[in-house]
Amino acid sequence: MIKKRQDWAGYVFLLPWFGGLVFMVVPFFASLYLAFTDYDLLTPPRWAGLANFEEMLGDVKLHQSLKVTFVYTLVSVPVSLAVALAVAIVLDRGVRGLAIYRSIYYLPSLLGGSVAIVMLWRYLFGYDGIVNGFLSWFGITGPAWTTDPDHALTTLILLHVWTFGAPMVIFLAGLRQIPAMYYEAASMDGASRWRQFRSITLPLLSPIIFFNLIQALIASFQTFTQGYVISNGSGGPADSTLFYNLYLYQKGFAEFDMGYASSMAWLLLIIIAGFTAINFLAARYWVFYDN
Repeated sequence: MIKKRQDWAGYVFLLPWFGGLVFMVVPFFASLYLAFTDYDLLTPPRWAGLANFEEMLGDVKLHQSLKVTFVYTLVSVPVSLAVALAVAIVLDRGVRGLAIYRSIYYLPSLLGGSVAIVMLWRYLFGYDGIVNGFLSWFGITGPAWTTDPDHALTTLILLHVWTFGAPMVIFLAGLRQIPAMYYEAASMDGASRWRQFRSITLPLLSPIIFFNLIQALIASFQTFTQGYVISNGSGGPADSTLFYNLYLYQKGFAEFDMGYASSMAWLLLIIIAGFTAINFLAARYWVFYDN
């Protein structure tokens, strides 16, 4: 009798999850259906077969959005993880006021994707912004970072790197789990700090690096707010900040081409799943677990 009551209590606690599952499963299959239709929100969807996917092959703006998103991901993810790991290693050496530093570094991760911070970034890197004001002290005339097609994406990559706090906290927790006796033994054998880093820290921290890598990859492919705010939703200048999700938003909610937007969403899902699968396959060669 007691066991049955416990089972029912468990099901009651799971009810919110089942309720949330409905709001995930229904849109999931609805978008799959709409991806094969011509749907403008005002009239019933009409079956179009593979027409949306065939249109993608000749869509120049789609190709540009993929290029922007790939460059952003392939540059910002490794750089932000490297910065996060470097700061975590420094903080792991018993710095005074560690909790304060950890909070300061973590704060940008909470605010980095917000509209307010992107607006602040836009002000900092504006033609008359603080960055160019600083460069002018050295006689350097800085470009219009956010309105120059050659520098706009770089500015957003810097914003992404600045939000390294979340992976840094996870790296720091992982570093605390590495037994000190390994470093003591290596020091007695005369191993340098660089050798200790390569032979002890990196292998034992590789599961944490892998976890942060997957998280960062998925988040980068889903970037939207930064590009939207910097370009006022246009993806400019010259489509240099036209992220894939921003173009998807334009197709769905500006042009009301929901069928095409749904097919784009499924393409993004396939891309993210592909990158994740590749990383899981490659992980067997560089990620070390206890077994």
